[in-house]
Amino acid sequence: MNNNSGFILRSCRNDWHNLYLCSWDGKQVKQLTDFSFMVTAIERVDEAAKVVYFYATGNESTGKHLFSIGFDGKNLIQLTAGEGTHSVSISPRGNYFIDTWNSVSNPGSIILGDKKARILREVYNFNVQRQDKTENSRSEMVKIMTADGLFNMPALISYPLNFDPAKKYPVVFTIYGGPGSKNVSNSWQGNTPSWYSTNDIITFMVDHRGSGQFGMRGMDYLYRCLGKWEMLDYEDAVKWLRKKPYVDSTKIGMTGTSYGGYMTCLALTKGAGYWTHGVAGMPVTDYRLYDNIYTERYMDTPKDNPEGYRDGSALNYVKNFKGKLYLYHADMDDNVHMQNSIYLISKLQDEGKIFEFMLYPNGRHGWGGPKATHVKNESNNFWLRNFFGK
Repeated sequence: MNNNSGFILRSCRNDWHNLYLCSWDGKQVKQLTDFSFMVTAIERVDEAAKVVYFYATGNESTGKHLFSIGFDGKNLIQLTAGEGTHSVSISPRGNYFIDTWNSVSNPGSIILGDKKARILREVYNFNVQRQDKTENSRSEMVKIMTADGLFNMPALISYPLNFDPAKKYPVVFTIYGGPGSKNVSNSWQGNTPSWYSTNDIITFMVDHRGSGQFGMRGMDYLYRCLGKWEMLDYEDAVKWLRKKPYVDSTKIGMTGTSYGGYMTCLALTKGAGYWTHGVAGMPVTDYRLYDNIYTERYMDTPKDNPEGYRDGSALNYVKNFKGKLYLYHADMDDNVHMQNSIYLISKLQDEGKIFEFMLYPNGRHGWGGPKATHVKNESNNFWLRNFFGK
């Protein structure tokens, strides 16, 4: 606070991130919110009015809403209403706000509201001219229950142009998958069809129990066993997809970079038999090769947790490798060092496995320019070649 009386902290002292008003000496801690959903960010602290504005998911973990509450923990108001993702600009005195919102099913609008959550007027509507869904791509939010019945995972499935449910389509999981890193949000996916959509490929995103969608109750599962529950939950998603008559279960791929590359490598080794194809960029392949600040936060040390490191390493499942893998890495990656890919390449070669690898000289952990175009084109060609023989 400007008056030096304390500070507001976002903390997960219970299973969910909530807000706390704390004195500088730590002797006074007042819980302002007590939600069973996630407070995601503090937007503004109005010390004169003794009000804090903050974003939280609301009851649907894939949403984003603006709330306000007093420093005394009273007068909680949800300022935005309806489905979807809301981004808000608050007037200097806090009397009004502009809400720009959208959802998977609606491109949304811009709304003027006031501090009592009353909608005053619609400023602009983003609704485009509706076109026949049988001719254009569309996205759909679904829920998939985990095999143990504990978590109902949110997922987003995006269909190709001219989708025909009587046909069989390949599927590509587009994944990051790290702890507390949600992929799925209830937000508009744009008016322009994706490359996948225009090439008869279904794309699929799903958030596992440790993604943050379920607070610390879900994330705690990942402690000391990175790679275990992510794969189990993703496998449940594959089982769900296989039941759909329009899914070609012989062509289920995964793609991602960094942690998403790690997931992709695990999918074709530890998860072999569920996924058939993968494009893995800059993957961690063994957590003994990654930085200790991140790794030991979740895994403790290799000495304290040898089983977790062994079971979470793609290197230890190379004998199970099935399918087709396109792997790429930059030789100057100072985040996920290239030795991760080198170790995997060596293991794949020793086991006589067939795969593809592309090296990007002078690149670090991600890059732009011509090489970014190159990796995009090579990845797209991988799917066309292996899914359709093009």
